[in-house]
Amino acid sequence: MFYSSSELIHFIRFVLRLRYNNSVAFIAGIHPVREALRAGQPVDRVHLVKGAAGPRLQEIIDLCRDARIPIRFDTRDALSRLVKGLPHQGVVAVPSSQKTYSLDDVISTSGLLLVLDGVEDPHNLGAIIRSAHAAGAAGVIIPERRAAGLTETVAKSAAGALALLPVVRVPNVNRALETLKERGYWIYGLDERGKEIYHDVNFSSASVLVLGGEGHGLHEHTRHHCDFLIRIPMAGQIASLNVSVAAGIVLFDWRRRQPARTE
Repeated sequence: MFYSSSELIHFIRFVLRLRYNNSVAFIAGIHPVREALRAGQPVDRVHLVKGAAGPRLQEIIDLCRDARIPIRFDTRDALSRLVKGLPHQGVVAVPSSQKTYSLDDVISTSGLLLVLDGVEDPHNLGAIIRSAHAAGAAGVIIPERRAAGLTETVAKSAAGALALLPVVRVPNVNRALETLKERGYWIYGLDERGKEIYHDVNFSSASVLVLGGEGHGLHEHTRHHCDFLIRIPMAGQIASLNVSVAAGIVLFDWRRRQPARTE
C-alpha cells in the first residue's frame, strides 16, 4: 500500500506527538485513525466531518461498524476545536482507556450494578466509577451515544478504578434494563420524584441502581423500566445533587447494609 507524501508527513507528526507527549488524547487524520482501527487499538469513538465521502472514509466507517465503535458526525470547526489545532483531515478518534466488556461479563446472581442514563461530564463519570468500585459494585453500564465515553479524563477522575471495575457500553440502556430484569435483577431508579426514600428501601440480592444525566435526570422511558423510584431527601432549597455525589450517597448506603462487606 502506498501513501502520499502529505499522508506520510502527517503520520510522522502524529507519531512524534505520541512519543514526546504522553498526554495526547486524540488520534487525528485519515491514515493514523485507519491504522489504529486496523491494529485493534481500543477506541472510544470516532468523529467524522459532516458531508465527507470517499473510499478511505468509507473504510474507516466500515472498520468502526465491525468493531462496534460509535461514530459522531461534526462540523469541521468542531473537529478543529476538539483537537486544538492538530491537523485532522476530517477524522478524529478518541482512544479508550479500558478494554471493552459485555453485559454477560457483569451479570451474576447477586451484587449491585450501576446504570448511568446519559452522564455527559467525564469528571462525573470518573468520580462515579471510583465510588462504585470503592462501594463494591459489580460493574457500571453506560450508553454508547449521548454520554461521556471512557476517555483519559475519565480514567484520571476515576483514580485507577477504571482499570479495576468492568464498565459496559450498550447501544440502548432500556434494552439492557429489560435484559437485566429477565436475568433476575430488580431495578431502582434514583429520581427526585421518587416516592420512597433511598435508605428505607430493601435492595434485592441482585440490584440495579439507575441514575440520570446532568440536568435532565432519568429519561421518561428509563423511569418506566424501573421497578422502584427512590429519592434522596433534601433539606435545603436546591432540588437535586450533583449526580456523582448522589451516586456516592446511595452506593455507600447499599454497602453499609451488606453483611459480608461491613468492616
